[in-house]
Amino acid sequence: MTPEEIRAYCAVKWGAWEDVPWEDDPVFKVGPGERGKIFVFLGDGSSIVVKAATTRDEADDWLTRYPDDASVAAYIGRSGWNRLRTGGGIPDDELREAIDRSYELVVAGLPKKYRGPDAE
Repeated sequence: MTPEEIRAYCAVKWGAWEDVPWEDDPVFKVGPGERGKIFVFLGDGSSIVVKAATTRDEADDWLTRYPDDASVAAYIGRSGWNRLRTGGGIPDDELREAIDRSYELVVAGLPKKYRGPDAE
């Protein structure tokens, strides 16, 4: 997936919006303004960082399947975040699934009123 395709894919998710909280480090968030939570770090376009699972052990499945293209995200990896290379061996459909999973996990942690019209 190209950076433009990733942006477009993230942008259509309910409540998603792009932000640049740090210089030259775009992210996609969900939730209101200052309380919005990041679900994808876009970085320089060569990779994305996503919440792959709720635990590090579960997130390690990516490292096993794609040892050359997946790694533990710096600083936040212990919480289940992975860096996935976008121009490598991970198929685009799996990158989209990783974005979907990250979005779902982050939305699940929001207060119910910010989870969207389909929230249970």
